[in-house]
Amino acid sequence: MESFEITGGQELHGSITVSGNKNAALPCLAATLLSDEPIILHNIPVIQDVNVMLELLKFLGSQVEWIGKNSLKICTGSTLKTTQHQFPPHLVDAIRASLLLAGPMVARTGAISLPPPGGDVIGFRRLDTHFFALEALGGTCLITKEGFLEITTSQLIGTAVFLDEASVTATENVIMAAVLAEGITRISNAASEPHVQDLCNMLVAMGAVIEGIGSNLLTITGVRTLQGASFQIGPDYMEVGSFIGLVGATGGSLELCGIDITQLPMLATGFERIGITWEVTGPQSLFVPAQQSRIIKKTINGQTHKIDDAPWPGFPADLLSIITVAATQMHGSILIHEKMYESRMFFVDWLIRMGADIILCDPHRAIVNGPIKLKPAEVTSPDVRAGMALVIAALCANGVSTIQNIYQIERGYERLAEKLLSLGAKIKRLP
Repeated sequence: MESFEITGGQELHGSITVSGNKNAALPCLAATLLSDEPIILHNIPVIQDVNVMLELLKFLGSQVEWIGKNSLKICTGSTLKTTQHQFPPHLVDAIRASLLLAGPMVARTGAISLPPPGGDVIGFRRLDTHFFALEALGGTCLITKEGFLEITTSQLIGTAVFLDEASVTATENVIMAAVLAEGITRISNAASEPHVQDLCNMLVAMGAVIEGIGSNLLTITGVRTLQGASFQIGPDYMEVGSFIGLVGATGGSLELCGIDITQLPMLATGFERIGITWEVTGPQSLFVPAQQSRIIKKTINGQTHKIDDAPWPGFPADLLSIITVAATQMHGSILIHEKMYESRMFFVDWLIRMGADIILCDPHRAIVNGPIKLKPAEVTSPDVRAGMALVIAALCANGVSTIQNIYQIERGYERLAEKLLSLGAKIKRLP
């Protein structure tokens, strides 16, 4: 099992270009199954989750070709398999996004049989919303005694679909099914994150008819076929937030390039709350200066503030791990409230091992007190974002830390060690 050896305690300075959005790349890759013509995707991050999804597409008969450093050409054509009872379980188990094959496969072939999807172990992640939505369109869904997800249909028919939660992957699945369904589908309480918008915009480029992109109400008029297209994945605002938290915690300065400023208002609100700000330097760049207040704000009536997650455009759940570790280096106290997953906050045990002053109130809430000088330690990455938070903690600690299970981190961050080295970090990959 590979690991990172990190020598922390120094400020980081420099400039990096942000990679493409992992959470947009995965559904867009799945959506290539909806056409038998070539699809070209640009700004695809070269990460483990993408590699797994590509292997799944190849298993289904897609021809996959890297035509540039971050550009792919994918063509499924008439080779798309029509019976899916032998998906490689190790691939499906590797990523939660394997579930995104359901929408396009049911739309194209009328059936899918999928082993239980894997991904981050951050709590119970129910499938009900996916099932209810696909059943509303005419699918029959069940889970076999072996745990396989079986979905079949004789025909998908557009209808009104209300999602009982604004699930990103459920929204993406029903969108991909609805674009080839007969008639009009109206999706209420749809997720509207930038990665959902990327998927919609890619499908429109392929000939889909989608109204309300960026809102919680989508209207989709089904078409018979989708054609080939070229599309560029947007920047990863999770990576933007991760590096803002990193440089804010370590006290350095950083220029971030290739970003989308319009995606950052709620990130700004969250980081300002713990004393980290930045300057917009261009339409696609910002600068985080070394000079920061580093003081956690109180509410207007002097009480302890909190940062909680919410569906877009609220503060992203995936960045709560990052802002938690950054808060350990700021003056004051703040409540972190993670509302979605009952296991995500358990990673703070590793931070406490490194000396952090954190009170875990319950599975969803933690009070962070700072500043505290973190100590080096040997820790293990439990999931993508918590792993990145532990990298930040190691960079703050004086001494040498080891982070095990870095596969989990590299599932979501492209060339992380290379980018950190360019900022002056002391980081080694160990076998």
